[in-house]
Parts: sequence; structure tokens; C-alpha cells
Amino acid sequence: MSEMTLFSKGGNTLPAHLKNLQLDATTKALMGGSGNGGGKRISIRGNVFRMMVDGKEIAQNEDRAMNIIIAAANANVSRTFYAGTYQEGQAMAPTCWSNDGVAPDIKAEQPQASKCASCAQNIKGSGQGDSRACRFSQRLAVLLENDIRGDIYQLTLPAQSIFGATENGKMPLQSYAKFLGSHGLPVTAVVTEMRFDTASATPRLTFKAVRPLNEEELAMTQEKGQSTEAKLAIAATTAQMDGATKTEFIRPAVEAPKAEPKVEAEAVETAEPTKRTKKAAPKDVADILDDWAEE
Repeated sequence: MSEMTLFSKGGNTLPAHLKNLQLDATTKALMGGSGNGGGKRISIRGNVFRMMVDGKEIAQNEDRAMNIIIAAANANVSRTFYAGTYQEGQAMAPTCWSNDGVAPDIKAEQPQASKCASCAQNIKGSGQGDSRACRFSQRLAVLLENDIRGDIYQLTLPAQSIFGATENGKMPLQSYAKFLGSHGLPVTAVVTEMRFDTASATPRLTFKAVRPLNEEELAMTQEKGQSTEAKLAIAATTAQMDGATKTEFIRPAVEAPKAEPKVEAEAVETAEPTKRTKKAAPKDVADILDDWAEE
């Protein structure tokens, strides 16, 4: 059977079991990943959980909390820079970005510096107010608790959902992972509740463990965490997941002044300054496990 016959407009030559198949992860990857569409992610714009496919909102969950399972995460905190004013929700490629937080991605059309540490966009005050124009984010590949056999979603967290100390039992992502890890519990082995912090003026999520995964759920999570979809979710920018191909608001690349030798260290440590308040100790993992056992 020739290729022309197989794919002719008038032909009906495909076997019945192949006619209604959806494109699999392997095909999408070879097509160029989510830059050609197909990216699924969860947006937290406007303090609402929004299910996005190819940059289009298909559903909302207006509950203040949502249960997920973290299947994989980018090993590094990423950085993203939009020249001009970025409008949340626009499928627009960033001017410059870094997946590893060290240097611009090779695909960035307008790298702002050779290294993130020496970049003018990484200096406090380069953004609005005292902020940095280049923003921190953490990409996760997550599953929905009520659909663990279903799709992998990208969840991109802003800096204030990543950094900071535990306050009144509210844990940002790094504190949550360290809390579980210090007790020998992988973050991928539990159902995680992510909840909007209503005390924050901008979208900020805090995290806590809800229950342990059973053996079947754990095996499924581990399998999906190694999938092409998961690897794509933690490697692609939000714009790539939404299918954006155009970069706007281009400005010339520029190195930071030499007078800022410690920008990198300050960036990680002060990405999200937090007001010192009396800390409430999180519930001990042993107590959590006891609670799970009683249930």
C-alpha cells in the first residue's frame, strides 16, 4: 500500500482499530512537542484553578483547594522574562527564559545576557517596584486525584508559591517538600492539597499532604512521571504548552553592571521576601500517618 493511497482524501484504507485513535505522546514529541499544540496545564490566574488546553480555557474549579499528585518536577527553578508588559493569559513566547536558572535557553530568541547571574533583568528594581523583571517559577507535572489514570497537566508556580518559610501552618512548595523529605516521604507518594492563600493579594498556593497513595496509585504515578507528557510538562514554558510561536516586545540584550557581584545568591534567597511572623509548627508526619490509619 503506497503512502498516497493510505492518506488519500477519498480513501478509506485504515483498519477499523486505527481510524479513531488520538495522537499519542510519541507522535506529539516527534511533531515538535506542545509547540504544535496539545499542551495541557492548570492555570491559577485570578485565584481560580483553570484547566487549559492549547492555551484555551476548557474548565474552571472555583474551589479554594484542589487535590493533585505531583508526578515530576523540573530539577531547577526556572526564569522567564517578558519585555514590556506581559498580559496573563496571552499565548505569547517570552523574550528570554532559562530552564535551569543559570543561562538562557538555547531556543530563546533574545537572550538578555550570557548568564542569569549577570543579567540586568535579574537586578532588584528592574521590574515593577522593587521586583526583578525576570521572574522565578517552578514547573510540575501533576495528576488529578480523581483521575489518576488520566492526563498529565503542567502546573507552573510563581516565586511566592515556591519560596518562603512556613507561617501559621501554610507551607510553600520548597518548605512542603523539605518537610516530607525530612521524614522519608517522597512528595510523589502522597496526595497533595494545593490551596489558595486568601491573605495574598496575588495568586499564591500553599501545600499539605492529604493521604498516602496506595500501591496501585503509586505505581501509576511513577509510570506517568517517566512519560513523555511529564517530561514535556516540566521542560516547556507556559507559552510552548499553549502553542505560542511569536515573541513580542523585543529589546536588545544587555549585561548587568559589574557592581552587582552577588545577584545570583540574593535572587534565590530573597526571591519572595516574607514578613516575619510567629510560626506555627506543621503537623508531624507521624501524626499525619496516624490520622490516615484511623481513617
